[in-house]
Formats: sequence, structure tokens, C-alpha cells
Amino acid sequence: MANMMKMLKEAQGLQAKMQKVQEELAEREVSFSAGGGMVTVTATCDGSVRNLSIDPKVVDPDDVEMLQDMVLTAVQGAVNLGKETMATEMGALTKGMNIPGMPF
Repeated sequence: MANMMKMLKEAQGLQAKMQKVQEELAEREVSFSAGGGMVTVTATCDGSVRNLSIDPKVVDPDDVEMLQDMVLTAVQGAVNLGKETMATEMGALTKGMNIPGMPF
């Protein structure tokens, strides 16, 4: 029974650490650029897009599709980078444990 109590206490400690890391990562920003830096997106590691920067030189009314592609690439890149950062940080915390329901 003492072993079970120890395991429960360790699990509670791990849960608290994971929550703290998730909260910190929800505020940590990552950036991703497309088009040679002409479009840059900043997002948090929880997937919230915080900023979009477009160099005026890339705005061409005759080629809106290219700009759309660059924006989509930058947004997806920033969101993916945030997810990868989240997975890396949480993976380091759980040290590869397979926790059902956790995407890390």
C-alpha cells in the first residue's frame, strides 16, 4: 500500500509540473517565415496566432494567390513549430511515458 501511495504522490507531482509547463508554453512565442522572410507569423506553442507581418513588396494585386500561399505556409509553419516545441518540452518532462489521452 505504501508503494501505491508513493506512486500516486509522484503522479500528482508530475501532473503539477505538466500543467506549469503547459501554461508557460501557452505564452512562449515562436515565429516562422515564408517567401524568404516576406511573410512572418508569430504564434504561441498552444497554437494561437499572435502576429502576421507582410512585407509590402510582396503585395501584388495581380498575384494574390502567391501571397495567400505564403501566408498559409507561414501560419502552418508557426503552428507546427509551436506544436513541436510543446511536444519536445512535454516529452522531456514525461521521459517517453505513454500516457493515454496525452498528445505528447
